[in-house]
Amino acid sequence: MKHKIAAISFLFLAGQAFADGYVDGSAEAGEEKSVTCGACHGGDGNSVNPEWPSLAGQHPRYIYEQLEAFKKGTRANPLMTSQAAMLSEEDMANLAVYYSQQTPAPRAVADESLIDKGEALYRGGDKERGIPACIACHGPSGAGNPGASYPSLSGQYATYTAAQLNAYADGSRKSDGSTKVMRNIAELLTPDQIKAISSYVQGLQ
Repeated sequence: MKHKIAAISFLFLAGQAFADGYVDGSAEAGEEKSVTCGACHGGDGNSVNPEWPSLAGQHPRYIYEQLEAFKKGTRANPLMTSQAAMLSEEDMANLAVYYSQQTPAPRAVADESLIDKGEALYRGGDKERGIPACIACHGPSGAGNPGASYPSLSGQYATYTAAQLNAYADGSRKSDGSTKVMRNIAELLTPDQIKAISSYVQGLQ
């Protein structure tokens, strides 16, 4: 059975155009393909290791695009690059649909002493440093924006989020494309700000 999950624009998978803002894939086929992925990301997409991201409830277009980035080498990770290299476009679509339908596990903030600082940055940014509020793209609850392919951040491990912000900051992660939006923002963040924001988004629901 096929499930169409909202995304945006056109995605060309296996030579077929997926119009009207949808990723067309099979959750059942994705579940079968996810057996290997589950070793790191959890059987239902909820990782138990804070260094590896949870995928449950993530937007399907974003999942597909990140798998594609690993496959093409525009996002680097030795483990993920080798795994993505073996996936077909149909596999990636099926995995994206499957994980998007899973229920994310709620989590508390990583460090309660950083709640005020993290919330202030997330909701208001830092005007003095020219840092925009995270809420502008990722929403008040961290749900992101599937249409613009801005990922959901709510409940994501602080350890993983901090690692990605640092990777954007030093330019080793380039999956924000030609806009460089995340690289431009992350390079303005101090280490303490990265820690506070990462802790705060882990507790967003």
